[in-house]
Amino acid sequence: MYLNCHSYYSLRYGTMPVETLVEQAAGKAVPALALTDINNSTGTMDFIRACRRHGVHPIAGIEFRDGNRLLYTGIARNNEGFRELNEFLSVCNISKKPLPPDPPPFRNAYVVFPFGRKTPSQLLGNEYMGVRLAGVRKLFSSPFRHRQEKLLIMQPVTFGSREDYTIHTHLRAVDNNTLLSKINGEHLAAKDEHFRPLDEFLDAFRGYPEIIRNTESLIGDCRIGFDFSTIKNKNCFTVSRYDDKLLLEKLALDGLLYRYGKNNPEARRRVKHELEIIDRLGFSAYFLITWDVIRYSMSRGFYHVGRGSGANSIVAYCLKITDVDPIELDLYFERFINPKRTSPPDFDIDYSWKERDEVLDYIFKRYGKKHTALLGTISTFRDRSIVRELGKVYGLPKPEIDHLVQYPDDMLNRSQITGKIMYIGHKIIDFPNQRSIHAGGVLISEEPITAYTALDMPPKGFQTTQWDMYVAEEIGFEKLDILSQRGIGHIKECVDIVLDNRKKKIDVHDVEAFKKNPKIREQLRRGETSGCFYVESPAMRGLLKKLRCDNYISLVAASSIIRPGVSKSGMMREYIWRFHHPGEFEYIHPVMEEQLKETFGVMVYQEDVIKICHHFAGLDLADADVLRRAMSGKFRSKNEFKRIAARYFENCRQRGYPDEMAREVWRQIESFAGYSFSKAHSASYAVESFQSLYLKSHFPLEFMVAVINNFGGFYRTWVYVNEARRCGAVISLPCINLSRYKTSIRGKEIFPGFVHIANLETRTISAFLEEREQHGHYKSLEDFVSRVPIGIEQLVILIRIGAFRFTGRGKKVLLWDAHMQLGKSTPARREQMLFHSPEKKFKLPDLEEDALEDAYDEIELLGFPVTLTAFDMLKTSFRGALMARDLMKHVGRKVRMLGNLVTIKNVKTVKKEWMHFAAFLDAEGEFFDTVHFPKSLKNYPFRGYGVYLILGEVTEELGFPGITVEKLARLPVRTDPRY
Repeated sequence: MYLNCHSYYSLRYGTMPVETLVEQAAGKAVPALALTDINNSTGTMDFIRACRRHGVHPIAGIEFRDGNRLLYTGIARNNEGFRELNEFLSVCNISKKPLPPDPPPFRNAYVVFPFGRKTPSQLLGNEYMGVRLAGVRKLFSSPFRHRQEKLLIMQPVTFGSREDYTIHTHLRAVDNNTLLSKINGEHLAAKDEHFRPLDEFLDAFRGYPEIIRNTESLIGDCRIGFDFSTIKNKNCFTVSRYDDKLLLEKLALDGLLYRYGKNNPEARRRVKHELEIIDRLGFSAYFLITWDVIRYSMSRGFYHVGRGSGANSIVAYCLKITDVDPIELDLYFERFINPKRTSPPDFDIDYSWKERDEVLDYIFKRYGKKHTALLGTISTFRDRSIVRELGKVYGLPKPEIDHLVQYPDDMLNRSQITGKIMYIGHKIIDFPNQRSIHAGGVLISEEPITAYTALDMPPKGFQTTQWDMYVAEEIGFEKLDILSQRGIGHIKECVDIVLDNRKKKIDVHDVEAFKKNPKIREQLRRGETSGCFYVESPAMRGLLKKLRCDNYISLVAASSIIRPGVSKSGMMREYIWRFHHPGEFEYIHPVMEEQLKETFGVMVYQEDVIKICHHFAGLDLADADVLRRAMSGKFRSKNEFKRIAARYFENCRQRGYPDEMAREVWRQIESFAGYSFSKAHSASYAVESFQSLYLKSHFPLEFMVAVINNFGGFYRTWVYVNEARRCGAVISLPCINLSRYKTSIRGKEIFPGFVHIANLETRTISAFLEEREQHGHYKSLEDFVSRVPIGIEQLVILIRIGAFRFTGRGKKVLLWDAHMQLGKSTPARREQMLFHSPEKKFKLPDLEEDALEDAYDEIELLGFPVTLTAFDMLKTSFRGALMARDLMKHVGRKVRMLGNLVTIKNVKTVKKEWMHFAAFLDAEGEFFDTVHFPKSLKNYPFRGYGVYLILGEVTEELGFPGITVEKLARLPVRTDPRY
């Protein structure tokens, strides 16, 4: 009877989680239930599992709609029918074509049309009309009264309670982007779409027993089920599992020779051990597919970083999937593949943001689009998004919505409408809102992907599953993460720039040599890390100095303890202190010394959570891993988490631990695990950091150019330009003859790329660069104008930024000439001229050039000044009582400094007050850091970016100085002479 049920995966329509829907059905003794969410099969896997738990017969289907118009409902007879429905919806989604009014003739699925849509003669063998309870009286005058074999009882279920209808109307208003008052019947489900007693159906259709029999027969014919215990990935890379085993062994032993040489018995033993486990668990194909992707990308010259738990594997190291030596770091393979681990393993492979899509394209073409898909993800309604969406539904003006979002407890926000918004918002929190795309997860399936889900086609251009990573894991998929990262891009680009500028070839994979390089170690110790992957933020720079970090192992630890959980729990400070005072602290328990001696009794890595839960609290490895995953947001079952947490405390009591000790260890676990890295992950990041550090310490100018060109990093472009100048570069303005699209370097002279110039169009840049490439440098402004189709607005931009200074003529003279030559003509009109009139020569008076005016032009067009510094533009000549390099000499004293604001970090105190940590550059271009406590911040807030006068006390922690600010004020700059 219930062949048309909606969960909340019917986005912005349904009101019940899948579990609630099935629970209600079981509670009302409903024997069979069909989940038919609108235009998706997202919830089907969860639905089947829930039905198994509650003893309900599951039926899979999809309700097909064109906007608000119901077209038909597909109901799968079996797994093949489910695949057919998914395939049909996927084809429409991928081709961006609307759903047709009539579906194709499915072989293993039924189609149910809304009553009245078709006549009996129009229905195919697998097609029916669905009759609601409210529509029974229409049967008397319907042509179907004599063709009842084509009718079914079809009572939709959308609501679990009367209140759900109110939630539904709000969701429909959000979905239709309209006011609640404008929602009408065409947008809404009927109010009676809730579970009704079965006797009510039998009574209503008492006069039509054939319809009851049809419905029962169809329900009996439908079966859907999956084996959730088996691996769903592609079974074999070669032709059989045995051949996969032989190939993987061959490749691993070849790689062993490359990585470790001929005589390393420990490495050989470990490779053999891993290969046995990999074969026993059936993961050989997974390793080989990953190797195949790496092989392709390396053949294309793409750089990659293999990270995550996969870096624990020596086989992965030998296959060049990762560059982390697990023997050097004592990484244990069981963290990656553990027979008791509850989740399948995955590899995380980072590529440059410019190359990732090419790798994905290879994977889809190599393994076939029928068997390959990106992982989807589900974005949910959350606090601020809910308020904004519901505020629009009620017609609130944007300023009122903004105020409600920022200050929800403000008395000014108390009204009947805002009360309703908050009430409904609370009800729909965590409801699915939109389907989106996972950061990088790829699935390669043995069966067609549509056997498990319909597919979407997001703007990215690669088909995507309609369910997320949690469902993928639960049904037996092991994802391969192909991620993009700008850090890799600047490493590769720097190598290319060095080859071009210095004619030197660099092997950035010689990480072992980098680890021993004294220049790199000194740079790391001093925190000279601007632009370097993962180690350039003010917090990381401070940590490196406090640790006096100068080696790979220390950097691996630093990469994890910088994460929010460790610092928030106070354990980062404790780690630093213990690092420098190894014999002056006591371990909270002997197990901590036994398991965490390397990290001074502090949990630094995800593995440490597993170790302590297992060895300290006696949890088995499976429970310890579930706990780790739950804390890191990778596990959905809150009940399971509570069960294991309770077992932790019960075990601690049984072992006789004092309650205070058990709570303190739990506090460290809880605050830490959600943000921590695995040791292998930290090690992978540290490898990439060392590659960046090598390039910066030996080729600083080329390195900074590469960082600028990758448009990503912790800081804005002007900070990296400052760093290049600080390293000895001469920064020149863009030049029409010497600059390129991106930033470039000639010797020690750096030219910002044309791409950085505001409002300069890409087609204009392409036009004059292609002309220059084909016919040589421009000799004058007149020569440029005669060769390049350009409008006056674009030409003025180039003149104002100084791109024609090679002519030796001032900008004002050039602007005069430009207007005389182009006037109001367009590029198209000038191209049609066969003959050019001789140029008129004018004698101009001497026009004054102003350096300050130039600097303001540069700020307007580039975002920062080049010919002057921010300090040169101040009204005052004061540059501070001291520079950053002298701070350690003034610890404990109050000082006045000048700093150009770089970045601010906002932090809430335990009293819910805001405090700030800020980073500045002094007049010499050196960093210094400040702390702004709530009282100081309230009286002396930041007023945007600029140069500030700062009064405060110099503090010091383990050799790292900073300023606790009492007062600050943004300094005025000289007036813009252009206006």
